[in-house]
Amino acid sequence: MKVDIWSDIRCPFCYVGKKNFEKALEQFPERDKIDVTWHSFQLDPNLVTQPEKNSLEYFAEAKRVSPEQAKEMHAHVSHAGTEAGIEFNFEHQKIANSYRAHLLLQLAATRGLANEAEEALFKAQLIEGKNIDDEATLIEIGRSLSLNEGEIKAAFESDEFKFAVSQDMMLARQMGISGVPFFVVNDKYGVSGAQPSTVFSEVLEKSWQEFSAGDKGLKIIHSGDSCDVDGNCD
Repeated sequence: MKVDIWSDIRCPFCYVGKKNFEKALEQFPERDKIDVTWHSFQLDPNLVTQPEKNSLEYFAEAKRVSPEQAKEMHAHVSHAGTEAGIEFNFEHQKIANSYRAHLLLQLAATRGLANEAEEALFKAQLIEGKNIDDEATLIEIGRSLSLNEGEIKAAFESDEFKFAVSQDMMLARQMGISGVPFFVVNDKYGVSGAQPSTVFSEVLEKSWQEFSAGDKGLKIIHSGDSCDVDGNCD
């Protein structure tokens, strides 16, 4: 049974959603029969990489709020992360465009390593304070996944992988997806946002019961915390 997931590496709720989904999948009896596909989604394709910029100041300026309000908004996301077993490091987070990281993800997917790439990239951006638009950083991450430097560099110039990112984005628009994370289970049920693991368990069980019948179509049955294309994370 298929599960398609759209996410952006810069999105903290996408990491929370990943952890909660994985917890549900680990407890699902038919987990070995679930085929997970990660799809690229850029919340801000036009973001200019500014690794020297303080992330809190950038967020406050982008949202037009005070530093104190920005801290309060980050506190909500941090709490969600803690509940999922993630200790976000927003203080040292780099302001970086995620496009090249998505190209690395597309390369990893061709080797069956998309999930591992997502995990490594989330950690780099949201915990380790690394610049995910920096070639040397991405090469280091790729090599940790057993990809070689030559193919990683080639991925940054690959028309095939650029097309794959564009296709993922276009499909998201066609499906009306404007915020991530977004999960589509068995081509039928849509789950929006970083839902608790109990919700993912419920959807997996319901979808599996219907899987053999080949029931298709998309219906959003849950909507929760997510980040949208306007830079809102709530």
